[in-house]
Amino acid sequence: MIKRQIAIVGGGPAGLMAAETLSRKGHAVTVYDAMPTVARKFLLAGKSGLNITHAEDYTRFVIRFGAANDWLRSALDLMTPEDIRIWAAELGTETFVGTSGRVFPKAMKASPLLRAWLKRLEAQGIRILTRHRWTGFAGRALTFETPDGPAQIEPDATLFALGGASWPRLGSDAAWVALLRGQGVAIRDLLPANCGFDCDFSAMFDARFSGTPVKSVKATSTAGTTQGEFVISRGGIEGSLIYAHAAALRDALIDTGQAALSLDLAPGREQARLALDLERQDAKASFATRLKKATGLDGVKAALLREVDPDANRLPADALASLIKTLPLRVTRPRPIAEAISSAGGVTLDAVDPHFMLKALPGIFVAGEMLDWEAPTGGYLLTACFATGKAAASGINAWLAAN
Repeated sequence: MIKRQIAIVGGGPAGLMAAETLSRKGHAVTVYDAMPTVARKFLLAGKSGLNITHAEDYTRFVIRFGAANDWLRSALDLMTPEDIRIWAAELGTETFVGTSGRVFPKAMKASPLLRAWLKRLEAQGIRILTRHRWTGFAGRALTFETPDGPAQIEPDATLFALGGASWPRLGSDAAWVALLRGQGVAIRDLLPANCGFDCDFSAMFDARFSGTPVKSVKATSTAGTTQGEFVISRGGIEGSLIYAHAAALRDALIDTGQAALSLDLAPGREQARLALDLERQDAKASFATRLKKATGLDGVKAALLREVDPDANRLPADALASLIKTLPLRVTRPRPIAEAISSAGGVTLDAVDPHFMLKALPGIFVAGEMLDWEAPTGGYLLTACFATGKAAASGINAWLAAN
């Protein structure tokens, strides 16, 4: 039997998972990547602990992808969080569930898993060609810049898994957007996701508190209410609590030009009790002393109160208690997409068929962050990349069988 030639353009998790799946189906697979080594973003994300997936109930897991929930469900069913843990175990990587439900390798690194994976891919006969940058089309052929000069290939099927637009220094520079739009593919503009935001902090606040964590806080937006912590960054805010609300804040800024998080700085205290304790304080004492004794707030939390409302020290007890429980922290803009953990937007739902093949380009499929979906941090992003890579590979296999 003649092996069908398949090109995987992009050597991240989605592309490598597709390569593995297709190779096992008996196809000849070549992975092309623009960088000197593959899976660079995967490696960097796993330097301080690779959050590979999430262990929450699957019925909840599959509704973490917003408007793309229904679209992604068939792909996620092909590679569930439990399937990912089994896959990692087969590669010699034991995993454990953290207190938040996030799943990590026991080694807390991505490199051992990637090394074992690449060794297995090589044993399956998969070719990986680095420093091969896809530059467009020449009729039905794909064109590349390579160390040996320009090259063209005409595979039997192609999968693009080139990532979004975050962390471009690692290879995801979104150069593909213009190339695919030029072929009539509908693409929603890429936007930062799981990102920090700028705030109009005063120079004094910024200089004093940049890099300071704000712990034990509840944040509320149209995305709901979550508890955790965030960090005051240079000129703004970032961190896991902010990322949970990033899509809601970003979309509000796009729609209305303004957005704010409602912060509860004392999530363990009732507003009425705060007001009572504030009322009991010695009126002659300093604001900092009264606030500390009555509410336990000091440092960055106390400074945030004054930053948002410079007259906080003059507020009556009930109004100050209300401010502590519902502090409106306004954001002015998302941080640049190059700094974001991931990106939203991409190839739209109606631009691909149910098997992730581009309707405008039969025989060419798309997976991973190139597709128009987004998810919170916590293992959801990586799981969906693995899953769409496997689903697109299944689509390629079926298309080749019919053609």
